[in-house]
Amino acid sequence: MRHLSINDAGFEAAFTRMVEARRDSDADVARDVTDILRRVRDTGDAALVDYTMRFDDHRLGSDADWRVDAETCHAAFADLPADLRQALELAATRIRAYHEAQIPEDRDYVDDAGVRLGARWLPVDAAGLYVPGGRASYPSSLLMNAIPAKVAGVERLVVVTPTPRGEANALVLAAAHLAGIDEIWRIGGAQAVGALAYGTERIRPVDVITGPGNAWVAEAKRQLYGRVGIDMVAGPSEILVIADAQNDPDLIAADLLSQAEHDPTAQSILITDDAGFAAQVEDRIDLQLMSLKTGSTARKSWEAHGVMIVVDRLDQAVPLANRLAAEHVELAVVDPDALMQGIRHAGSIFLGRMTPEAVGDYVAGPNHVLPTGRRAGFASGLSVLDFMKRTSFIGLNRSALDAIGPAAAVLAHAEGLPAHARSIELRLKR
Repeated sequence: MRHLSINDAGFEAAFTRMVEARRDSDADVARDVTDILRRVRDTGDAALVDYTMRFDDHRLGSDADWRVDAETCHAAFADLPADLRQALELAATRIRAYHEAQIPEDRDYVDDAGVRLGARWLPVDAAGLYVPGGRASYPSSLLMNAIPAKVAGVERLVVVTPTPRGEANALVLAAAHLAGIDEIWRIGGAQAVGALAYGTERIRPVDVITGPGNAWVAEAKRQLYGRVGIDMVAGPSEILVIADAQNDPDLIAADLLSQAEHDPTAQSILITDDAGFAAQVEDRIDLQLMSLKTGSTARKSWEAHGVMIVVDRLDQAVPLANRLAAEHVELAVVDPDALMQGIRHAGSIFLGRMTPEAVGDYVAGPNHVLPTGRRAGFASGLSVLDFMKRTSFIGLNRSALDAIGPAAAVLAHAEGLPAHARSIELRLKR
């Protein structure tokens, strides 16, 4: 864990190194994934059988070995304790309401030249959702991926999820029932992503693949982008907390650990204007780690990637936050709106002392699938638009062609494309 002060002589160099540090997959992962994808493309189901036995100790034989049926998902949902079932239903309701407001409007109008212009928004035909089944087995992620797709109008939703030794996560199956998933396949890893993209004898290909996964899953999505659409290349989780000394240090410590417990490569950063408060938070982190069920993972993350930064004034945190472009940014300060106005790069912002990032992971409504690895500088979180595409249309009558056609022909000739020009000029002469 690193301590930085904005007044240190080496602060700029140290901060730059932190911003530029990569915690994503390495060349070995990329090479392995390339081999896996090639084999899935070439041999289809046979590759899936081999990899699933090798990595998940699960034999793909009968249909039940390959797929989880709808009745099993319904039973998993019905068997949930009432409070857990109600929590999932509340999360689904709020996620759906937030994403329904994202549906874009079609356009259809005639401009001053008499040209009819517009665009139609249509859903993709099929979407594949990757749901982890190992360390990270989260029903909340299934809801966050599936519900926007359903809202967009996607007709076929396909889940791939590893089932080690044949065991499926009951909460994930319950969430699949609630979200209305059409197919659930018992496969995981880069090979599952390849199956969704290429298709196999059993699995029909999809148009878009979303969902979190390990380094191999992320690399598979990166390599397959272009053959299919993807949500983003996701890396390890990260949180930036900007906090003043009026906070309870226990709460801020818990917020930092809420991301550290995801993965040893996750990153938690605190920026504060009080060195004494930073020390208090660090002490509370040490105490909480001793009793945290996920303490081993969280400790590795905190010790390897945790950072505490002390500034003179909290407004100095804003340009630092923009350079970090963090996945999650908490503003635990007196006036969070004032700081938020200056933050241009963040996956999602959490306003005030009573808004822990964890609420956003489950029931707030906005999507928790967010850009990591400084990608919030150019990317957005998952939305309905990730499952839709826009088709523009143009309509001209003779007067509209007379108005704009000659200029198009001039440009076509200037670009050395006479057939382009002729297709316009012939119409202008008739």
